[in-house]
Amino acid sequence: MKNSSRIGVGIAGAVAGYIAVFVLFSILDFGNRADPITSGLLGLFFYSPIGAIAGAVLASWLVTRSGKDKDAGNGSAARNSLKSLGVVVLLCVAGIGIYIAYAYATATPWLNRNGNNPLLVFEVRFPAGVKVPATAQGITIELQTDLNTMPGEVTPAAFYRDGDQPVIAGEVELAFRTSHRQLAVNIQGQPSRVYPIDLTARAPHTPEFGTWRRLADGSEIRYRAKWPGKT
Repeated sequence: MKNSSRIGVGIAGAVAGYIAVFVLFSILDFGNRADPITSGLLGLFFYSPIGAIAGAVLASWLVTRSGKDKDAGNGSAARNSLKSLGVVVLLCVAGIGIYIAYAYATATPWLNRNGNNPLLVFEVRFPAGVKVPATAQGITIELQTDLNTMPGEVTPAAFYRDGDQPVIAGEVELAFRTSHRQLAVNIQGQPSRVYPIDLTARAPHTPEFGTWRRLADGSEIRYRAKWPGKT
């Protein structure tokens, strides 16, 4: 039998030994019943690896001693067992590394960990007759989420009138990955207006504004997410 085949058999034996010991450990209920978490970790990282070693050694020894592997020399079983265990360890390390990278990427709430975060670009259109400052003075913008609050800025140069309705424009940084967002727009001397922001948690870039969304007071908002390097 070729060396690669013998190593493959050893890997299969190691996996089978690991699973068999863990199942046996669970069925016989070894460990401390008052501390099942510690007992489970003990089974995963102590007893089951011993089973993997025993399985690899036994499988390699059986193959080496079988009639199909008469060409194997002295010490072949031990060498194949070590190689098989080495492959299993490398696969486990690679699997753990992939899992940690995935868990880190999905568990951290930042949208862009390098600090160059996307923006929520918005326009708010008020009913006719509402007085809106021509400058940023007297206007406060705040993005509110379940993870943070973020001050925004208005862009007076982008203010305009849509018929007899004043429209203000601005932007605020989207720092975190969450679908629970709302934008508070406060104009001095007027009631606070809070607009729900219906973006997905990852807030993909969109080149154009969405549709106008109306509040009960008749004011409306439209918005889009703008990622760095895109227009």
